[in-house]
Amino acid sequence: MEENRQRYYRFSTYLKERFGRRVYKVSIDAGFSCPNKDGRLSNKGCIFCDNHAFSYNSRTDKPKPIMTQIEEGIENAKRRFKAEKFIVYFQAYTNTYAPLHILRERYNVVKNFKDVVSIAIGTRPDFVNDEILELIESYSKDYEVWLEYGLQSIHNKTLKLINRNHTYQDFLKAYNLTKKRNIKVCAHVIIGLPEEGRNEIIETAKEMARLKLDGIKIHPLHIVKGTKLEELYNKGKYKPLELEEYINLLVEFLKYLWSDTVIQRVSADCPKELLIAPEWILDKNRFLGLLDNKLKEEDIYQGRLYKESN
Repeated sequence: MEENRQRYYRFSTYLKERFGRRVYKVSIDAGFSCPNKDGRLSNKGCIFCDNHAFSYNSRTDKPKPIMTQIEEGIENAKRRFKAEKFIVYFQAYTNTYAPLHILRERYNVVKNFKDVVSIAIGTRPDFVNDEILELIESYSKDYEVWLEYGLQSIHNKTLKLINRNHTYQDFLKAYNLTKKRNIKVCAHVIIGLPEEGRNEIIETAKEMARLKLDGIKIHPLHIVKGTKLEELYNKGKYKPLELEEYINLLVEFLKYLWSDTVIQRVSADCPKELLIAPEWILDKNRFLGLLDNKLKEEDIYQGRLYKESN
C-alpha cells in the first residue's frame, strides 16, 4: 500500500483504485439558488459564504448553460491534466432546491457525455427528502453518485452563530435517509470556526468517524470580501488560524477519523482578489508539503485513534 494511502486516504488514490485511470472533477453552476440567501430561511446567508469565491462558474452574473460548462470543463481537464474520465460536480448553491422536474432536467444533461463516470451533488442537509433521493439514486445505475452535505460543525451553537439555519439533527436525518440508498455521502466541515477550539473540533471528528462517512471535505475557514465574517475580522472579533495552527488541528482531526473515509479535500480555494485572510491558503503546494512532512515526521496516519474514540 502506498505511503499517501497510509497517511490519509486521498481522493486521488480512491479514484485510481475505483476507476483505474485518471479521473477529474468538473465543477458547475447549474443555476440553483440557496434558501439561506433568497429569503426562504434567511436573506443573509452564512457569515463566510460568497459563491464567487469558490465556484469558478459563478463569477459572472449569469452562468453559461450546463452543457457548455461541462464541455469546457472536460476539454480543459483533458488538456491540462490528461484526464480520461470525469465527475460532474453540481457545486454552486443548493443543488436539490427546486421542483423535481427541474432537478431531473438539469441532472440529465450529464447523460450527453460518455466519459462521465460519476455525479456529485452539493446541497444542504435540510433540503432533501425521499422523493429527491429516489431521483438521485436512479442515476446510480450508470454512475457512481455522491451527495455532498454542507455540515461545517456538529455543534448547534456554532451553526446558529454562523447562520447556517439548520441543525446537526437535520444532518443526521439526511444522512440516515441517504445511507439507505446506493448513494455515497460526503460531509463538508470547517476547522477554525468562531468560538470553536480544539475540543469542539475533535468532537466533530469523532462524530464523523462514528458515522463512517464515505467521504469528507475539510476546509480552513478563510475570510472573503463582502461577507459578515469580514466585518467581524475588521472589528477584531475574529482571527483566522495561522498555517501551523491549522495543520496541527487538521492532523489531530485525521487521527480520529475512520481510516476508510476518503479525504476529498484538506485545503481551501479563493481568488486572490476576493481573499482577505489568511494569505497562506493561496500557496496550496507549500501547505500540502508541510502537511505531508508533519504526518511523516510524527508518524501519524488517518484513523490512528479511531478505536480509542469509538
